[in-house]
Amino acid sequence: MTTPMLARQAQERIKTLEDNIELVIRGKHQAVRMAIIGLLTGGHILFEDVPGVGKTTLAHCLARSVNLAFQRIQGTPDLLPSDILGVTVFDMDKHAFIFRPGPVFANIVLFDEINRTTPKTQSALLEAMNTATVSIDRETYELPHPFMVIATQNPMETHGTFPLPKSQMDRFMMRLHLGYPDTEYERDILRDLRQPSDLSMIKPVLSDADILTMQAGVRQVKMESSLVDYIVRLMHATRHSPMIDLGSSTRGAIALRNSAQAHAYLNGRDYCIPDDIKSVAVSVLAHRLGIMRTFEENGERVGEGSTVVKTILDETIVPI
Repeated sequence: MTTPMLARQAQERIKTLEDNIELVIRGKHQAVRMAIIGLLTGGHILFEDVPGVGKTTLAHCLARSVNLAFQRIQGTPDLLPSDILGVTVFDMDKHAFIFRPGPVFANIVLFDEINRTTPKTQSALLEAMNTATVSIDRETYELPHPFMVIATQNPMETHGTFPLPKSQMDRFMMRLHLGYPDTEYERDILRDLRQPSDLSMIKPVLSDADILTMQAGVRQVKMESSLVDYIVRLMHATRHSPMIDLGSSTRGAIALRNSAQAHAYLNGRDYCIPDDIKSVAVSVLAHRLGIMRTFEENGERVGEGSTVVKTILDETIVPI
């Protein structure tokens, strides 16, 4: 059994991890923290953003910083489930069938442009994301621990894509956006003579054992009953809002609780406060909601998932 790492002990190590990643990923502190929260909770992350803003690089930096096995899968229409999971082949020397694992057998799996591959191949990830196992030819194989999927998609393009259904979007703990860098950071990037793909400066600062003990520590973070009731009220609000025709699932409530525990843990606490829930709520809930309508109001797209979640947070009574 893994011994938990106390939040105060972990805070300094997590800060070292953040600083290490931000040697390359500049000006995106919140996205880096959210990615670390995903790692510490064993959750999966969907990056939805335009090309070339650092989604793949962030996944590489996270894996290299913790010395974890990393694999990248490029989504294409001709990609098959066996290209991801692996295949059973006959070994002529051994006169037996052997299993050759696919790229999903890594600690961090980056699935680039997941919406460019077919629904059949997309669904091949469901078991791996749910139970960290893969079943092939009546055999079940354990995936390594820790295990995390980071998927990316470009929301601006629809030609030749297969949008993820809500049932599959719900498997991702968080949906994150990197966005374009600020002028100051983009100027620094252009002045840097290193290529963006040069990750040699990223050295391991944590081990896989450290992550496992931190994950155990996150699970020990206390959440009192009033905060549990607060999460339940938020879930109820998403299911009864006039702007939402599909509210958050119970899986979403569990993801919100786990993310709030990790947020408290990152801040050196072994207990949650309301701000922990509010800080992660948009990233955890927005992509799970089915929005009935979207319209412009004062230059803002009202009716998008993130805007609706912010409205619900403002209108829901916070426990004192």
